[in-house]
Amino acid sequence: MILLKGCLAAYRPEAALSGRVDILIDGNRITRIAASGAAGSADGIAVPEGAKIIDASRHVVLPGLVNAHHHFYQTLTRALPAVQDAKLFDWLVYLYEIWKGVDENAVRWSSRLAMAELLKTGCTLTTDHHYLYPKSFKDDLPGIQFEAATDLGLRFAPTRGSMSRSKKDGGLPPDSVVQDEDRILAECEATISKYHDPAPDAMRKVSLAPCSPFSVSEKSMREAAELARSRGVRLHTHLAETSDEEEFCVAMYGRRPLRLMEDCGFVGSDVWYAHGIYFDDAELRLLARTKTGVAHCPSSNMRLGSGIARVREMLDLGVPVGLGVDGSASNDSSDMLGEARQALLLQRVRYGSAGLTAREALGIATEGGARMLGFEKLGRIEEGWIADLALFDVMRLEYTGALSDPVAALLLCGYNHGADHVIVNGKLALESGRLVGPGARAGTDEEAIRMGADRASRALLAKAGLSA
Repeated sequence: MILLKGCLAAYRPEAALSGRVDILIDGNRITRIAASGAAGSADGIAVPEGAKIIDASRHVVLPGLVNAHHHFYQTLTRALPAVQDAKLFDWLVYLYEIWKGVDENAVRWSSRLAMAELLKTGCTLTTDHHYLYPKSFKDDLPGIQFEAATDLGLRFAPTRGSMSRSKKDGGLPPDSVVQDEDRILAECEATISKYHDPAPDAMRKVSLAPCSPFSVSEKSMREAAELARSRGVRLHTHLAETSDEEEFCVAMYGRRPLRLMEDCGFVGSDVWYAHGIYFDDAELRLLARTKTGVAHCPSSNMRLGSGIARVREMLDLGVPVGLGVDGSASNDSSDMLGEARQALLLQRVRYGSAGLTAREALGIATEGGARMLGFEKLGRIEEGWIADLALFDVMRLEYTGALSDPVAALLLCGYNHGADHVIVNGKLALESGRLVGPGARAGTDEEAIRMGADRASRALLAKAGLSA
């Protein structure tokens, strides 16, 4: 058991819980929430025998943040000078020549690096869209990633990505990183069978994710949708990210990207897209009608100059919206709380000062993403819900003067986005800012990850004739 004692504030979509509260966790569920005094007070929930007490009197408690789109391997190629100012297609063409050298070691360390960053900024559930399968790769790639998630104590719902269209077929990636359609289908099915857990509180789930309309065939999209539905898993892809993509789809398929997805059966409440910037009015209504979701990736969209997604209108229409940090070579960090802040600010650039409220931004970063990844009882601080929580210390210099609304202060004031404690499935994965997951070695884990990922990055760049 864990008792969060005297929480300064706890986020709910409608409003913060009023006054100080205690939150009791038993097993992997929140079992009781009650008014409280400060730590050491006799008020509130009595301390159960054997419970771990966390003094939360300095803390805002959030539901664990949920990352709905990422590419872990890209953490090894951040901020490369040649593509710091490139737009998406040019950026991809350059980086594919480096990424074709991704091997088992690169996947191992990039996964641990991305997951550690996410945890340290309050994330308890993440996906990863790994679509790059070099022909030289022999190991069980999803297995490497699930091992990292288990060691760090992170809830992990990755997608089995794929690419079937290389340069010789009019696509962007080199031949060495794409797979033929039969192999894609067979390996997707094998990954589902081996790793997908359909339980509502699963620590691991699998979705299927053809990379994008310009890197797979229409046949691949259709087959992925059919397989996913037959196995009860979800679907994901990049869509409507740039005007270049729109022009490609019209030239290649004679249809706009969303119409192509509709024709492939790739819409519905079990589908979510990354980015979704270039949807017109009729397409937004289609998303709302079919309950097809969008993972908003504001930092990546700004970094690549791709545009601003119409999130305010999506929310008003009832389109499901989640939040993603996207690959750390298009965002250059895996900072979930920082991403929620960016979402708030970017919508205000487009729609004015009321474009997105702090509570709406936190809503898409928590419950919005949880629904997208297939979790119905995750993303709220409610009795009976899964105990994934993040605690942020707001008794710090950067929040001083903002405690009239400490929940909003996390987005409006903070520049240090590190969580103090993170609880995943009722267990501490981060304590006092330090990784403490089941596979962590106290005091050395973070440095080991930094050093291992740095060596993997240097090795990857060296294969491409570059230096770090």
